[in-house]
Amino acid sequence: MIRYPELKRNARIGVTAPSSGVPSILHDMFKQLCERMEQRGYEVICGNTVWTQEKAKSAPANVRAAELNEMLKSDDIDLIIPPWGGELLIEILEHVDFSGIKDKWILGYSDTSVLLLAITLKTGLATAHGTNLVDLRGKYSDETTAMWEQVLSTSAGESVLQKSSKKFQEEWQHDNPTPCIFHLTNETNWKTVSGKKECVEGRLLGGCMDVIRHLIGTPFDLVQQFKQQLIPNEPVLWYLENCEMSTTDLRRTLVQMKLAGWFEGCRGILFGRSAANNPVDHYTAEDVYEEFARELQIPIIYDVDCGHKPPQITFINGAYAEVEAEDGKGIVLQHFKP
Repeated sequence: MIRYPELKRNARIGVTAPSSGVPSILHDMFKQLCERMEQRGYEVICGNTVWTQEKAKSAPANVRAAELNEMLKSDDIDLIIPPWGGELLIEILEHVDFSGIKDKWILGYSDTSVLLLAITLKTGLATAHGTNLVDLRGKYSDETTAMWEQVLSTSAGESVLQKSSKKFQEEWQHDNPTPCIFHLTNETNWKTVSGKKECVEGRLLGGCMDVIRHLIGTPFDLVQQFKQQLIPNEPVLWYLENCEMSTTDLRRTLVQMKLAGWFEGCRGILFGRSAANNPVDHYTAEDVYEEFARELQIPIIYDVDCGHKPPQITFINGAYAEVEAEDGKGIVLQHFKP
């Protein structure tokens, strides 16, 4: 059975940096973010790792894991949101006390998705792939990002509906701040390999392919066990996004995941928008998607609201989702099914 936490009113947010912390030059910005979250009714408790960053990590792996473990088992923390992702979260997995995790939401994306997927696969606790904390520092959030609170407030056994965004951010403009943080300049257009309306469903699993692929062949490669023990005879619906990979690396990664058995019982794949996907010898991301859809004989929907081109739909690892894409628009209905 999948277990779903529930976001409480006036929740206490634990902020820890299992990957990258906040460099000193950005401390004032992050303190203002914490104040803004408190103005919204949350209590924010920051760990020491939040305020340090050196050599591509906030602290040594054992230090990061120890602080995370304390927050995971603490009754004083209702929700954990890292400041953002990073590069080396995978270093801490062998030090995480998975047996001591209390039922609480963990929210984030990018490098954080390694932790999210590992926790859901190993424990059956649903985790939330969505906005990073730093992206909530605006005066308000766009409609898509703002849904994180409603999604995490959904009770077990209930359902929550999200819709594709109207516009997305093509690139950051840090010298031109906006009240909602993002620069939503481009029309959102969900696409399908078939060119037709697609409806897919299944238990959601996924994250940033650049990093979750490194779980393959480790003690945390538990996709098969998860399917057999926690969601027997149910299909899987993967949501995946590419942060920095070329199209050939994207292809290699998907083949590796296939050979590891991750796509057995897969009913469809959702691919997020990507600033990478750089063609190699005219080999494009669309070519990759078409080949993979043909090989697996499954529908593929791409350029969805997921990943490093915000805004993001909040996808729940472990939830049962029904997803539709038609005429550039999409809906995601998630059922918090045990």
